[in-house]
Amino acid sequence: MTGATIQLREARHEDYEEIAAFTQNTWPDREGGDYIPDIYHDWIDGDDRRTVVADAGDDIAGVVQCVLLSDWESWGQGMRVNPAFRGRGVASRMTEDLFSWARKQGATVMRNMVFSWNVPGLGQSRATGYDPATEFRWALPDPDPDADPDAEITADPEAAWRFWTGGDARDHLRGLALDDVETWAVSQLTRDHLRTAADDGGLFVVQDDGTRGFTHRVREYERPAEDADDGGDETDRWVEYGVGAWEDAASADALFDAVARDAAERGADRVRMLIPETVRAVSDAALCRVEVSDEPDFVLAADLTR
Repeated sequence: MTGATIQLREARHEDYEEIAAFTQNTWPDREGGDYIPDIYHDWIDGDDRRTVVADAGDDIAGVVQCVLLSDWESWGQGMRVNPAFRGRGVASRMTEDLFSWARKQGATVMRNMVFSWNVPGLGQSRATGYDPATEFRWALPDPDPDADPDAEITADPEAAWRFWTGGDARDHLRGLALDDVETWAVSQLTRDHLRTAADDGGLFVVQDDGTRGFTHRVREYERPAEDADDGGDETDRWVEYGVGAWEDAASADALFDAVARDAAERGADRVRMLIPETVRAVSDAALCRVEVSDEPDFVLAADLTR
């Protein structure tokens, strides 16, 4: 089986069974399963993406996807290699294929995200041409209709942009925030993103003797509830905020209150906000009694102009 010739090609809907077979239990020692079998058919559709499979004839040796996020940014995701074909350079070949495709679309960078606990995935990303970029964590405030920010909250995109471009959060995150279209992806935050959020009622700027922080809502969606019975149809409503940036613990507290109130108004069951993985940001959230994810996520980037 492992002596088969491997050819790269575009993924097809009829590849589902073979891909699901080796992605069902991608991380056997972690809670939760792989998302690819659940979303595969929708995942591979779209003119803004290329999904590559490594076809070994009777088997699929691997799969990976690239999505265009902007005129110059691309995102790599879903790298999975069939255990029977590991150690044969499958990941490198598939990644080079995506790099080449993204270059032809005009992209100058491809980024990806790797869970910090996924040491093999980090090594694989570095080996295939990605370099370290940044790290972030999730703040997980509870929705609260009675939250009352102890500061004025405005929706001024120009004030938010000035705060972002002059702040430490932007430097640490390399200008990145949650992408407003592709889930689990980050892209450059722009002034237009903030203006759009303001127009949609989703920009929250803390004003207290000057601009002290901001965040912006990027998406709402339903997903199966974590405590749902097997086969049940219970769902949680998630609301996500693209990035949280603030001056100090007091401004963080006001920002979390604004988010808690907004999320409650939108019927959220679960909330998450991307924050920098810094001692200041994480400890400020802890001081505000806001839950924070147990581990950070790492972002890597490949320079496609090389």
